[in-house]
Amino acid sequence: MDAQGRGRADNVDPADQWVLNPNTGEYELRLTPSAPQSAVPRPRRPAPGAAAGTPRSRTASPAAPGRTVPPQRRRRGAPPEEPLPGRRGRRPAKQQKSKAKKVLMWTGGTMAFVVLAAAGAGYLYIKHLNDNITAVSDDGASTGGFSKDKAINILLIGTDKRTGAGNESYGDSGSVGHADTTILLHVSKDRTNATALSIPRDLITDVPDCPTTQADGTTKTIPGTDGVRFNTSLGQDERTPSCTMRTVTELTGITPDNFMVADFNAVKTLTSAVGGVEVCLAKDIDDPDSKLKLSKGTHTIEGEEALAFLRTRHSVGFGGDLSRIELQQQFLSSLMRKLKSNDTLTNPSKMIKLAEAGTKALTVDSKLDSIGKLKDLGLELGKLNTKNLTFTTVPVIDNPAEKVKATVVVNDTTAPEVFDMIKNDVSFTEVKAQQKKEAAAVAARLKGTKADASEVRVQVLNGGAEAGSAQAELEYLQNEAGVLKSENAGNADADLAKTTLEYAPDQADQARRLADIMGLSGSAMKPGQSVENSQGLPTMALTLGKDFKGAGVKLNSSSGSTPEGVQKSTADKVECAK
Repeated sequence: MDAQGRGRADNVDPADQWVLNPNTGEYELRLTPSAPQSAVPRPRRPAPGAAAGTPRSRTASPAAPGRTVPPQRRRRGAPPEEPLPGRRGRRPAKQQKSKAKKVLMWTGGTMAFVVLAAAGAGYLYIKHLNDNITAVSDDGASTGGFSKDKAINILLIGTDKRTGAGNESYGDSGSVGHADTTILLHVSKDRTNATALSIPRDLITDVPDCPTTQADGTTKTIPGTDGVRFNTSLGQDERTPSCTMRTVTELTGITPDNFMVADFNAVKTLTSAVGGVEVCLAKDIDDPDSKLKLSKGTHTIEGEEALAFLRTRHSVGFGGDLSRIELQQQFLSSLMRKLKSNDTLTNPSKMIKLAEAGTKALTVDSKLDSIGKLKDLGLELGKLNTKNLTFTTVPVIDNPAEKVKATVVVNDTTAPEVFDMIKNDVSFTEVKAQQKKEAAAVAARLKGTKADASEVRVQVLNGGAEAGSAQAELEYLQNEAGVLKSENAGNADADLAKTTLEYAPDQADQARRLADIMGLSGSAMKPGQSVENSQGLPTMALTLGKDFKGAGVKLNSSSGSTPEGVQKSTADKVECAK
């Protein structure tokens, strides 16, 4: 093939190479006849008049969008179509479902969740998408990557880096790219529900030391900083996304499995690829800072306008970052509904454009450095129903150290319970009647009479807490709480993530008293059997787990419901920005 021929092949829109395979009832990607045969085998050319196997034209079909056009009948004597490369032969037609549903992928940053489509495509196209991906090291800050049989925690980071055409007009053109928008996406182990936890950029927190892999393979540790804005965990002092990951772990106690990063340009290209996102405003907005000008009502936005919508804050709510977070959550909810709709999933042209835009726009950690790995993650995330995705924000209060309120600090009353709910895989949205029954049964363990502290008999064991914790808690129980019939039983046989109290049915009143003293939840109480103490008497067994916070400190374990006053919304509801 000459150079001119190669140019024509390179300029073919990948969306025009999707054709309907009549044997399977599924759309599949086939390269044009000008593609090199050595790279991708080409099916035998059908006889004149045969439609199957011919690249689909955007203008040739009069059918309405979203409808499948049946293939034309072959003329008599036309040879049967060969199986596609890699297939063993013909299969009977099944339901007319696009393979797009098997490759659903949500991605991150300010955009947070976007579809990728590549499974089943030709080798050259898969390789092309792989080459689009930018991956950087997680520097050991992650769990090592998501697992199919565990809950998933993905850190989504949107930076304010002004890369890309036209973005210098937003000011601060030399920005290194801070953690401007950060969301910790938690998907439950059973994939029935998820929580998207927004972290305010102006939250005052501690950024820990960050070991960072250099270009030559050596490791450089970037010193941590106490009492600074969360957004400085990225970009400042050459901090990488792994440093933001460590900061989130320090703040919440939750170690992310993976991270994804998007900048200003990603917002524009991805929203255009999906065909725009519908948003709703409760009032007119004309914000010269973000360049957003929209009237009251519903609008479909993309590109520059979508970026302006996500950046505006002075014109909504109280005019601060927390109001902007609510706006972003509304946008992401709408985006989720768009991506899960048939209009996107069954449209090969949109899926290809999303694959191209998504792989070019995002930076991922080194554990997600291929289309195959992203597809596997997408298959897990795609199991979730959007009505069970809850958006919430780290509970905060105004910074008491400031006269002019510009930053916030963690609300120590409600934030620990929110973090514990995510760590313990507790849903913010009830999704099953059986879960409600189980939650009621667990809560009932705390209801009833409580024995006097002097009647509580318990052994204390260390099952994962810091060394010396069992003795320290024993001294607190005896000297401060009046639990005199208690003793140190040493180390437990195995470490536990959560502190537990095991007791016999006739010791339930004692268990409720001890739960009240220690702040144990119903889920931490394990009805079962008693053990014998050093005097041969039946006693309860208290095992201090990794969540133990110190002698006399209540655990404040999750109650299974969202703490009062915590802002939340679900992705299935339309809310207009005020």
